[in-house]
Amino acid sequence: MADIDLYGVFVPALLIWALLAFLINLALRRLIGALGLYRLVWHRPLFDLCLYLVCLGGVVTLAGRLT
Repeated sequence: MADIDLYGVFVPALLIWALLAFLINLALRRLIGALGLYRLVWHRPLFDLCLYLVCLGGVVTLAGRLT
């Protein structure tokens, strides 16, 4: 993983990917909530954490293939 240069400020790539995964996770959580699928989940915070980790893993894998 290389650092990303944002106007002279080097930001770790994982930070950018974590923010992107958070936005994707936020959209997915709203979609799941709108569809009422949370009633099928046993422990909602644990489910949300796992969903975020899956999103982060997907973003990192996809970014790794692109670079």
